[in-house]
Amino acid sequence: MLSPADRDMSRLLNAGDPAPVEWINAEGASTIFLTCEHAGRAIPAALGDLGVAPEEMDRHIAYDVGAEGVARGLADRLDAPLVLQRYSRLVIDCNRPFEAEDCVLTQSDGTLVPANADVSDEERRGRYVEIHQPLHEAISVGLARRQAAGRPLFLVSVHSFTPVMRATGAVRDFELGLLYNRDARFAERLAETFRAANGDVTVKLNAPYHVDDLSDYTIPVHGERRGIPHVLIEVRNDLINDVRGQKEWAERLAGPLRLAAQSLEGTADGR
Repeated sequence: MLSPADRDMSRLLNAGDPAPVEWINAEGASTIFLTCEHAGRAIPAALGDLGVAPEEMDRHIAYDVGAEGVARGLADRLDAPLVLQRYSRLVIDCNRPFEAEDCVLTQSDGTLVPANADVSDEERRGRYVEIHQPLHEAISVGLARRQAAGRPLFLVSVHSFTPVMRATGAVRDFELGLLYNRDARFAERLAETFRAANGDVTVKLNAPYHVDDLSDYTIPVHGERRGIPHVLIEVRNDLINDVRGQKEWAERLAGPLRLAAQSLEGTADGR
């Protein structure tokens, strides 16, 4: 029989719950390595529906609408490896450090998440260990293996953003954001190559938000600490909320990404 302490440490994910990580094209030949931290909207069976209405789970608060389709399209067009995360960010946000208040949200864009209101430290850590850590261990292993091979390497994190924030009414009137923190080299180069090929699209750097050590995880940990040129891509989600839009934007992004990477490959430090 389990002791009370053992019950606290019992697993969150059980048979029938999806694995948190999915690899796509793991042996892809591209120098570009793709991640999609907010691809899924699964909820562990043990957490029920989190107390959130089904229609709310279709919103950006639960996952990055369209980002998985764009990321898969890029993996195919670039022959690039892709690591996907399957669980809703309302369970745990896999692009936040454990210490961030919004790693486990009690509300998001005006929607309450009742099941998160009284999450204990132990429950929070369990979500982190079983869902967050496997994703970033997979990314770390994949990047380390490619770095060890001595080839150029570029990290691209694929996301989407909502055109209007329900809670504040804030409007995002542009199509593409390219984000970075301390290292702008790949984002700035991609902005150049994308604009050259897509004159009808408004591209902004560090919008709709800025990357930093507390509001993001993949870029600071896997990009900056490893010295890998990187960019976090944000596509406005009303443009990619169906298969047609996802294919269109994968096509729009693939060529500029390839050109941006190629233009940096021959330099000693990627600059």
